[in-house]
Amino acid sequence: MAVSRINEAGLNVNQYGNRNLVINGAMQVAQRGTSSTGVGGSDGYFTCDRWNFAQATNAGRLTMTQDSSAPAGFANSLKLACTTADTSIGANEAALIQHKIEGQNLQRFAKGTSGAKQFTLSFYVKGNASATYTAELYDSDNQRANGKTFSVTTDWTRIEITYPADTTGAFDDDNASSLDFNIWLHAGTTYTGGTFTNGTWTSTSSNANVRVGSGTSFFDSTSRTFFITGVQLEVGDTATDFEHRTFADELIKCERYLQKRGTDTSGWEFLADAGQLASATAYQVAVRFRQKMRAAPTFSYTGNLSDIYMVRASAIHAISSVNMTDNTNGNTVLLTGAVANTSGSAGEQTRMQTQAAGTNFFFDAEL
Repeated sequence: MAVSRINEAGLNVNQYGNRNLVINGAMQVAQRGTSSTGVGGSDGYFTCDRWNFAQATNAGRLTMTQDSSAPAGFANSLKLACTTADTSIGANEAALIQHKIEGQNLQRFAKGTSGAKQFTLSFYVKGNASATYTAELYDSDNQRANGKTFSVTTDWTRIEITYPADTTGAFDDDNASSLDFNIWLHAGTTYTGGTFTNGTWTSTSSNANVRVGSGTSFFDSTSRTFFITGVQLEVGDTATDFEHRTFADELIKCERYLQKRGTDTSGWEFLADAGQLASATAYQVAVRFRQKMRAAPTFSYTGNLSDIYMVRASAIHAISSVNMTDNTNGNTVLLTGAVANTSGSAGEQTRMQTQAAGTNFFFDAEL
């Protein structure tokens, strides 16, 4: 029989594993790439997996990178560097980085019940100068938010914030987004002009009554930088040591939301699994995902189609189109398209490969 042990802080050490709800909190995985410039005009996932950039009508731009600057015990951080300032802030402007969490992973908080639990958030930050930003938990199922300000200095600092339990509004038990962890970096009066939540769960029916406390605009100068790593969200009122996971374990978790096939260096690489010719000028190949994806993914690719080949026993043939079909179950998809005349016949076995650096397929089921 397993025996529970209680440490000096009163925490059950047998519950230490799998306590962090944040995926890729140490910024280890960056399947899309390690750097992206001109970020700021649209929402999206650009570098480190699971870290979304969200915005509204702002003119500021930044470069986002997976950076090697990090506190002791970490190797990576997410770095933002302002490249275009925006000092004339319109009322509806906003810029934030966010991490979205599925409702079925949040049931341990018992939110919306009489037994609701506290939320404790911790992370490491630094910047080029002193600054103040807002760390917010946003319940998108019930349109409720709770924000607290925190300070950034030029040294790595661990921020620890405990948010009270919320007995109003349960999280949905499904694979959709239920809770966003937001760091507000820039905001207009629509989000700053009212009474700040300051640690209280409040309805977001009027944004001015909640969202962002007074603080720094990240876009106030092109010298502005912001670094973050070691992000952890857990149940209770105590910030425990960051739960380090191996790169392999973190990649598995990330691949529920994004899977990449291809190569960033030269050399032959498989893009799909078993395939066959549908005719002398058409193909179909299956992609079996390494992990079941959260939902049916969307498909995109980088590189040139002319660098992708259908490989037969005796020849290789460049493809000229690629489309995804049969993508409903999150386990497999079928890719179809046109291929240069192979003189082959329907049913002949093929493989899809590339040897061009930067030719990648992306299957995206992000929240």
